[in-house]
Parts: sequence; structure tokens; C-alpha cells
Amino acid sequence: MLVLNSKKLGDYFKEQIPVVVFLKDTAKEVEITQLKQSLALADYTKDAVFVSKEEAAEEHAATIGEDFMEYLGDNPLQNSIDVRMRADYVTPEKVEEIVSELKSKDFVDDVVYDKPLIQKLTDNVRKITFWVLVIAGLFLLIAVLLINSSIRLSVYAKRFTIKTMQMVGATKQFIRRPFIWKSIKLGFFGAIVAMLGMAAVLFYINKSFPELKLIEDKVMVGAVFGFVFLMGLFITWISTFIATQRFLNLRTDDLYY
Repeated sequence: MLVLNSKKLGDYFKEQIPVVVFLKDTAKEVEITQLKQSLALADYTKDAVFVSKEEAAEEHAATIGEDFMEYLGDNPLQNSIDVRMRADYVTPEKVEEIVSELKSKDFVDDVVYDKPLIQKLTDNVRKITFWVLVIAGLFLLIAVLLINSSIRLSVYAKRFTIKTMQMVGATKQFIRRPFIWKSIKLGFFGAIVAMLGMAAVLFYINKSFPELKLIEDKVMVGAVFGFVFLMGLFITWISTFIATQRFLNLRTDDLYY
């Protein structure tokens, strides 16, 4: 779940980085309209908002706490279009390609974006995803080892019972069946507890940070829960099968060691 959502988290931050297209004062209304429409229809655009020089001046005045136009006597700001791109296009190479295309237009004065931030975000998302995957794999290995060890100890405690049943003619399948069913039941309840815990964490995070939309993809969330449930059953089944098989194949003298 962490691995899958680390990409979603990275995508969310990528889509918050604006690419600001500054327009020349000589730009015609029809040119601005055409640019807005082309940006709105572009595959890479998440949203594009036109900001007039008057709106920019009001926002700037609100930010600094005073009206700078009072002592300047004129508005030096420019009309602009704030473009937020879809996450798949927010890479240094793709953004630079799009920026070059926009700069080639005669009525565009400049295109500004935070290039170092995009590079750093791209690198960090890759690193975080990799290390989260490594840590998740390590926890999975620890879980398998703990479950396997617990089941082996449980079967070990009944090794004499297993050998006695075998000596009176019980088949391996008959002896193994109650152990496997008991372990599967434990795996079932363990998986339910794990899913409840995961659901609680997801609900809390989604409530605290709804903009991340962690539970919006129902198929992905369902697949993760299904994986946890099936792994709970599979690990207990295979561990019990291997443990019982080991003691079924031991000679009587070896049971004491």
C-alpha cells in the first residue's frame, strides 16, 4: 500500500508545480484565447488559469500588505496563464520540451517554472518508492519467518502424536489435515485483523489529507486487501504443510533431537 501510494503522493506534488506563461502587452485577445484553448485541450494539461495583470497586482498587494502601484504609478506586471501539468509529464525533459514550444510563440514573453524543484521531486520520488519497496519486502520476509517459526514450534510440540498416528496406520494426508485447517483458521483471523488495521489507517489518512484521494481507486485498494487475505491463508498453509511433512518423514529415534 505504501509503495502504490508513494507514487500517488509524488504525483500530487508534481501537479501542484505551476508553469507560468507570461504574455506580452502587445498580445491580441484572439491570440490569448487561442492559447488558452490549446492549453486546455493539451494532453499534458491538468488545468490552465488565465491571470490578468490587474488580478496579479491585487494578489501581489495582498501578499506584501501594501499597494505598490501607488508609488510606481503604473502596473509593471504582465498577463499570464498558470498551467498545472499532469504528473506523467512533470519530468525535466518533458517540461523543457513543452516550455520551448510555448516560448516559440511571438506573443509569449517568457515561460517560468521551478526547474530544480521538478528535478529534485522526480529523483526523490524514485528513491522513496525504491526504499519503501525494500522495507516492505523486508517486513514481508520477517512476517513469513515469524509465522513459519510459530507453526513449526506448534507442530513440533505434537511430533510424538504425529508419529503415533502414523504407526497405527493413519495416512499422511489424514494426519496433516487437522493441522492445516487449524493454521488456515488462524491465518484467516490474522488476515482479518490486518485488513481492519489497514482500513483504519487508510480512513484516518484519507480524512486528514483528502486531497491525496488514497481510497479513490477502489480496484487498487481491493487488490491490496485481497492480496493480504490470500497471503494470510497461503503462508499458514504452506508453512504447516512443510512442518508436518518434515516430522512425518522423520524416524522415531530422530524425534528426540
